[in-house]
Amino acid sequence: MSGNDEIFNGRIAVSDDFQEVFSHFYFAENNSSATLTKKLLPSYQTIMIFSFGENALIHLPNAESIKVEKCIVLGPIKKAFDYSLPSGNRILVANFKDDAFYRFFGLAAIAENFPADPNSLLSENCFTALWHQISTIKEKEKQVSSILEFCRPYLRQQNPVAKQLIELQNTSYNPIKKVADDKKQSERAIQLTHKKHLGYSAKEMNRYQRFLKAIEMIQDIASRASKDEWFEIVDQCGYYDQSQLINDFKYYMNLTPSQYLKLQCSICNPVG
Repeated sequence: MSGNDEIFNGRIAVSDDFQEVFSHFYFAENNSSATLTKKLLPSYQTIMIFSFGENALIHLPNAESIKVEKCIVLGPIKKAFDYSLPSGNRILVANFKDDAFYRFFGLAAIAENFPADPNSLLSENCFTALWHQISTIKEKEKQVSSILEFCRPYLRQQNPVAKQLIELQNTSYNPIKKVADDKKQSERAIQLTHKKHLGYSAKEMNRYQRFLKAIEMIQDIASRASKDEWFEIVDQCGYYDQSQLINDFKYYMNLTPSQYLKLQCSICNPVG
């Protein structure tokens, strides 16, 4: 959690029974007299944003700014984007974990980063009612508790294939091949299940995890980034050369690694 004269922000953990559903909730309040703009790093999570006060704004690449009037969903977040908080605005962001969004709504991707009204996903106007309910609650932790209780009836059982694929992330196994062998299915069938339930392919996730490791290492060397240490990042993260590392930064963030270092204070890392 951090705070200054301009912005107060932080994370709220979820209870044990929701650990497999939400990674965390993020909140931010603009206490300044001006609009503040930050960049959100890709997380490969789908997010639900609740906005209170003057509308928050999302600036997607090659698109007009989109107003967050009450509540929208967005994701999976595969590339960075900017968002703006007007003076006095407050946001509360639910970060869906792994296949959790599919378990709620029966689909994993919302038109590849384009915001949607969550009411349209359930064919009822319940999220507007939820927004009105939590907008009257001052304590952020109580707002989160209300959201969790609201979500509980909608959560479906986890697909066993999706569950095994998630468990094999960050292991030495090739998750697609391993699950295909275990389930006696084709690798193509498992790939389709992965995409359907998580909203991205295993190949996409491997590339993202490599980039995420590079982000973590770059933050560690922020004050001393020497030429040798850049080579160490390339080697430790599995890049062929420095050009490939730079290409990933441009792909995910439209920044070079050096530019990222200079702009860290204005960047929100949802997984860091």
